[in-house]
Amino acid sequence: MTIVRLGYVAMSMELQNASPSQTMTFAQFQKIKDREAAIRKLERISVSNLENTLRILRHNAASDIHFYRLTSRIIPLANHPELLDWDFLSPLKNQLREIGDFATEHKMRIDFHPDHFVLINSMKKEVLKNSIQTLKLHYLVLKGMGIDTAHRCVMHVGGNYKDTEKSLERFINHWMLVPRPIQKMIMLENDDTSFTLEDTLYLCEKLDIPLVFDIHHHLALHQNSDWEVHWDRVVQSWRHSSLPVKMHISSPKSAKEFRHHADFIDIDVFFNFLNGIKGSVPRIDCMIEAKRKDEALFRLMEEIKARDDVEVIDGSTFHLR
Repeated sequence: MTIVRLGYVAMSMELQNASPSQTMTFAQFQKIKDREAAIRKLERISVSNLENTLRILRHNAASDIHFYRLTSRIIPLANHPELLDWDFLSPLKNQLREIGDFATEHKMRIDFHPDHFVLINSMKKEVLKNSIQTLKLHYLVLKGMGIDTAHRCVMHVGGNYKDTEKSLERFINHWMLVPRPIQKMIMLENDDTSFTLEDTLYLCEKLDIPLVFDIHHHLALHQNSDWEVHWDRVVQSWRHSSLPVKMHISSPKSAKEFRHHADFIDIDVFFNFLNGIKGSVPRIDCMIEAKRKDEALFRLMEEIKARDDVEVIDGSTFHLR
């Protein structure tokens, strides 16, 4: 039997006034003439984001949700080139540790997915430098929480630059410039326009990186379901990780807007996948990437409870019979 755990991304649709992504642009920062006052405002926003994150984790615990993606916008401007002298960790250490302690106590898997501008295979040195700096920020936040950083940050391969082979090899060359602790933090995900499951597996196998399989991306790129022939390789990419295999699930908004995420999850497509991998892994963690966030998770679980091929364990977890 395979145990399936569901998670969701960043925002809760059930909690009011609980955004963990409140922000401040650098233009707004510059308008405050007293730089120290501007930094104190950044810190207040960050504290509010962290407190709201803890509220969401408490909501998750009460709802038996054990898997959650933190927003990468939790500490605004923390890696802006003009603010690299800002010691953001010190004033936030208590809030960061409280989040980490709560997640650990409740055995929650929490991780990150940096924005698309993190490009390890960029042809521009400045973009590569900024990408590594952004990954370092995620690493420091996890360390501040006291969370084991291994395999807690999923990212895409990067830009294709009209030459897949060269772009893959550039990723390998630039990977050697990424500090080892940050390398160990990374997972790679197949995307919906440039790098296929096979392309991403090539890097994962060569560099010993776990692969996060996104079935929606795969279908958007191929319009078929040939992923099964590569599933054993996906599982093998996790062989050195202490965490279970992770995947992303989402559904197309419409046939015309196939790449865009729908509000909720198509249970039939999801179970076609689950029936294909049943028994291949003891547990799989499925991150829901749907517009309605935790509401999508709750609706999916209600639909799952009506099935006779599962055994529900709790509010987000079930056995495949």
